[in-house]
Amino acid sequence: MPFRSADDLVKPVAFWTAPAGHRLLRDRAALMFALLFVAVTLTAPAKDFLVFFGTYTGTLSKGIYVSKLDSATGSLSAPELAAETPSPCFLATSSHGNYLYAANNNLILNGQKTSGVSAFTVDNTTGHLTLLNQKSSGGPGVCHVSIDDTDHILLAANYSDGSVKSFQLNADGSLGADGSYIRHHGSSVNTNRQSAAHAHFIVPDSSHRFALACDLGMDRVIIYKIDPATGTLSENASAPVPPGSGARHLVFSPDGKFVHVINEMGCTITTFSWNSKKGELKIVETISALPPGVALRPDFTAAEILACGNFIYATIRGHDSISVFSANPHTGHLAFVQNISSGGKVPRGLGIDPTVRGRFAGNQNSDNAVEFEIDSNSGKISPTGRELKIGSPVDVKFIEIR
Repeated sequence: MPFRSADDLVKPVAFWTAPAGHRLLRDRAALMFALLFVAVTLTAPAKDFLVFFGTYTGTLSKGIYVSKLDSATGSLSAPELAAETPSPCFLATSSHGNYLYAANNNLILNGQKTSGVSAFTVDNTTGHLTLLNQKSSGGPGVCHVSIDDTDHILLAANYSDGSVKSFQLNADGSLGADGSYIRHHGSSVNTNRQSAAHAHFIVPDSSHRFALACDLGMDRVIIYKIDPATGTLSENASAPVPPGSGARHLVFSPDGKFVHVINEMGCTITTFSWNSKKGELKIVETISALPPGVALRPDFTAAEILACGNFIYATIRGHDSISVFSANPHTGHLAFVQNISSGGKVPRGLGIDPTVRGRFAGNQNSDNAVEFEIDSNSGKISPTGRELKIGSPVDVKFIEIR
């Protein structure tokens, strides 16, 4: 079965959020890289996994790529093209691993260039993907896609017009009836980046009753109620991050009691307590994602956040590093553990294999996958010296080979 988050190791399957692009990033050269982190545990059995890479397509990439991971050794096979599809910048997998979904920045639907979502069936042995269907994401600049753990609802976020959209999923894995299209309206203090809403991320919580959306332009996390029968969304509440921070992605703590939001422009992490009964967030703290003593610069932008047990990992572009924090499971407070070079330039998203032996992060302006080891006690990471060549990887997802 697939694993959508490092949180899968400590709670029922939930999708780990990962990187997503937006209009400004798409204008840059489509050179990305991914970092593989390897950890060894005594309890998790060694298994083999398909590792799917979402990419920005261009000279070195034609779509979604797949490698095979030997979780016992951390070795990866050479990546192969699993499906040719335009700029599949973010991926999602069904709970049983039979289907994969992609957010496509540049689809052609009905003769029109648009942003959209693609549904694929997965060959669980080879990793080859077969297209089921495609639909418009409702707005331009789609940058994130996720599905609920029941495999009934798909959610998408559109950066350019600040909108979110929901779909029902059919029993055969294809995209079904439209649910809701909701466009955010608002702005914040940075007139260059926040003159309008920019939805960057949306994901359901583990109760399947709510969905949380990060809006970079509004400096807010917006909470929606989900109608499980229709997939429609209705706003329930919202919570602000500090002005000018730029809420980008979030991750739940393993027990679902806390939410950690990575703020792109402020290079900070805002932690909230999460009331899963009322669908409400209450702020706990905001701390720098940069290492102690390093001041924020205009070219520093945080990208992705990942939870693995009681550790939090965050990528910082410009500073070109990964920060590690320990999370207090009782209070949600974070404590700095480590900051290490990402091994490339402009780090993007993060991922982890289900046995806690392999991890990935994506960095802009490089075309390789660099392998790291992780100390399972301290959470610290260190490079192994191994690399994997792949063009423009952005997102990573795992499905167990069977």
